[in-house]
Amino acid sequence: MPVELWYLISVFAVAIIGFMLFKRPLYECMLYSFLVLLTVSGTWGNVWSYITDALQESTLYVIFVFIISASLLSKTSIIDDCIKIILALFGRLRGGAGFVAIIGSSYMGSLSGSGPGNVATTGVFTIPAMIRSGYPPHLAANVEAHASTMGNMIPPAGMIAIAFAALDLLFPNTYTLSEYWLLLWGIAIWFILQRIITLYVMCRYYKVEAMKKEDIPSLRQSLKTGWKAIFLPIIVFVPFLVTSRYEAFFQGRLGVDGAKALNNCLLLLIPSLIVICGILLSGKETMKKMKPAAIFSEIKGGMLKVVPTAALVLFAYFVSNVFADLSVEQAIGDLISGLNLSRVWLCILLPLFTAVLGMLLPGSTQVKIFGGIIISVMAAAGTNPMLAAGMLPCICGSMHGVTPPYCACVYTGMGIAQSKLKPTLLNCAIWIGVHYLLSVIILLEWLPIWGLK
Repeated sequence: MPVELWYLISVFAVAIIGFMLFKRPLYECMLYSFLVLLTVSGTWGNVWSYITDALQESTLYVIFVFIISASLLSKTSIIDDCIKIILALFGRLRGGAGFVAIIGSSYMGSLSGSGPGNVATTGVFTIPAMIRSGYPPHLAANVEAHASTMGNMIPPAGMIAIAFAALDLLFPNTYTLSEYWLLLWGIAIWFILQRIITLYVMCRYYKVEAMKKEDIPSLRQSLKTGWKAIFLPIIVFVPFLVTSRYEAFFQGRLGVDGAKALNNCLLLLIPSLIVICGILLSGKETMKKMKPAAIFSEIKGGMLKVVPTAALVLFAYFVSNVFADLSVEQAIGDLISGLNLSRVWLCILLPLFTAVLGMLLPGSTQVKIFGGIIISVMAAAGTNPMLAAGMLPCICGSMHGVTPPYCACVYTGMGIAQSKLKPTLLNCAIWIGVHYLLSVIILLEWLPIWGLK
């Protein structure tokens, strides 16, 4: 067994022992894993570069800003107005607010390209609405988190371009990007349906009922008193829609890196913008209440909620940077290539393998390193190469955001829902298991996939 695999095992062993045996917080366990990895790999000389590179990851700051902005918005009346409108429209359905989260977050994720950012932008509205309509907080956090990871599967997310590049490198001039996008929509339809069915079962299990008629706000009255609230989702939605639809325009003027930086800036700018607009649209009462001293006090309290989540994400990036420096991914990829597994075993084991890697390694990193290997070994075993490439965002990107201990999407949802760790992760495991099973079924080509040649 290659030494790089032992590095990976050592990280998981330290994290699991610290969390399960010594009952230490996950972020603390991840820091210990980083320190042990530096020691066993002899890479203490590069520790500063691992730290500084991690501090440049935009996801870290997105989590900070959005959870604090959610805390600030909760003090205004505008979010209550948004929730009343959602409940007025969907409160008669069992778990109606959750279905709004699945559909809305799936689409919003395709525009923002960031799972945690998507949880934060849409979760500000959907998570309180779910809790208000009878969802347990840990279920509300998971519904939003798993809906938001759909953004990694639906064009034009950045990871999709990386996966297509791997396909085109192996099979030049065989597939077009438009064909690939069509296939991804065909795959995404099944995963959206899976999330809807899972939510339906969860609502039955947790006895989430339709709201009582007398508790459902009047739509007419909600729109009459809270019509300004409609502008808040628009403020979130429009900038991502513009940058997504006119991606070529921005890339032509700013370059690929510049366009990416613009999207990152939007993720950091928009929370401040919606807080300001939320205060202004809430009226004079809120404006009087939300003075600088009150805002500072709320931010101070919000930091206590967000620091554990951000620390976990930061330390996971530390570990990921060490792995990249040690070429752990490449060594594991070579190991997979040399196993000569059958097609059925590949379909069963590869999604499980990427799910385990997703506990620590970003989905985009997995696709960059393993994308070509996964496509080539699956194709050699008889799987349609375009299907193998189309599943990369599903088994790498989507799983990365929800598999502990990293699971930035879940932790962002927890921060908004204020749910407890244990029930949230237990419920999360069910969602992950169902996602994994559907991934295997699609790879085995047991379902018709729209767009698959």
